[in-house]
Amino acid sequence: MRIVIQRVTEASLKIEGTIYAEIANGLVVLLGIEHTDSQEDVDYLVAKLLNLRIFNDAEGKMNLSLQEVQGELLVVSQFTLHASTKKGNRPSYIRAARPEHAIPLYESFIKSCHILLPDKTKTGVFGAAMKISLVNDGPVTICMDSKNRE
Repeated sequence: MRIVIQRVTEASLKIEGTIYAEIANGLVVLLGIEHTDSQEDVDYLVAKLLNLRIFNDAEGKMNLSLQEVQGELLVVSQFTLHASTKKGNRPSYIRAARPEHAIPLYESFIKSCHILLPDKTKTGVFGAAMKISLVNDGPVTICMDSKNRE
């Protein structure tokens, strides 16, 4: 499971031209699920994500978590995070999980975030064509992979 985390001052997500979700100060998380992922991957990434100290404290140092700043979260499914560009110029998505495997893990990820951030977790729609607008704060962008725990 992979996530791309972007610290934002604001973000919105549109589906078919209509705003579906929007947040103020917080994180936009692109979530890619592969066929070998399990609940263990969900648990690991949610714990890391919500405790990641990437918000500024009073001295301007990145020392506070999303929970500590009472920020919001926008989680978006993104199968293209598992693109393989090893051969040719057309990416392969063979490692991306099929919907029957991915949707329950996506929903579990969101549920876990909702439990820890009630009323502050927003989402897109799995498999929908979405347009995301955001103001990256910093900019701060971090990539995490549950299989490569650096």
